[in-house]
Amino acid sequence: MHEQNGYLILAHLSNIELYYTSPEFIKNEMITLQGEEFHHAVNVMRNSVGDSLHITDGDGNIYKTEIAKIAKDNLVLVIKERLTFENRTSNIWFCIPVLKNPDRLKFAFEKCVELGVTNFVLFSSKHTISKKLNPDKFQKTFLSAMKQSLRAFLPKIISANLNEIIEFPGHKILFEQNSKNIFDGNFDRGNPVYLLFGPEGGLDKSEIDLFRSEKVYSLSTNRLRSETAIIKCASLLKLS
Repeated sequence: MHEQNGYLILAHLSNIELYYTSPEFIKNEMITLQGEEFHHAVNVMRNSVGDSLHITDGDGNIYKTEIAKIAKDNLVLVIKERLTFENRTSNIWFCIPVLKNPDRLKFAFEKCVELGVTNFVLFSSKHTISKKLNPDKFQKTFLSAMKQSLRAFLPKIISANLNEIIEFPGHKILFEQNSKNIFDGNFDRGNPVYLLFGPEGGLDKSEIDLFRSEKVYSLSTNRLRSETAIIKCASLLKLS
């Protein structure tokens, strides 16, 4: 194993399973795995005492471990090696609107995590069809995408309204279809930056005016679905 651009590169990806446990279950060079992760490791993957597992705490660490004990509802692992990574996207926040179709929203989150995004703000606006804000419902999506893409950071998500977002410290970049400035993925990443995407019906003029002093870009000369624009932006940032 070795490190490249802050991410873990493994020689045989098809043979590696990455598991997650909360940092509270990592003590004295030992890790306890329980719940769904325990079930998958033992009952699905059929791991046994002495086998090696890779565990992340979602806080920038990936541990190479060995199973020391398997109990009825948990297993205990001994840490053999720890790799710690820097979150190079800690200053980047994707501000994503609630979409009418929750599956499209889930898809956007999933692909953004796979591409390296670690911070999200969920918001509703005048033209969002669904006004339901429940960030917690996407935790499983984040966890699955993090493990699948072998990343060490479990994404964070908060909810806010547009008036709150404009007051967050840092730069704002608004994506609006009518802007003549095409976004190329380049901006100052040394300070917090909030990338704001519109819902299916677009942002209301009064909402756009909140960001009149900020940078406004378009992601394409063609009109894109909201989730497509979000994913395209994540790919342009080249976070991996």
